[in-house]
Amino acid sequence: MDNAPAEAFNSTLKVEYVHRQHFATRAEARVKIATWITGFYNVRRRHTANDGLPPTVFEELMLDKRKATTARYAEAKVA
Repeated sequence: MDNAPAEAFNSTLKVEYVHRQHFATRAEARVKIATWITGFYNVRRRHTANDGLPPTVFEELMLDKRKATTARYAEAKVA
């Protein structure tokens, strides 16, 4: 598995936000970083890695597929 996207995101987070801030507490850092991520991460942008779907739509589809697979596995196990 390729970690490049996660590493690139973490690098951007650190360079563009964390290193430019001073946080009084860990709790403050968590809230401000989460807020920055929410503003930075475009959940509507289409991604070629997701068959042209926005991340939230792709994740919902994957969750539905996992639920269906788990249900079929459970039914097969009972039978």
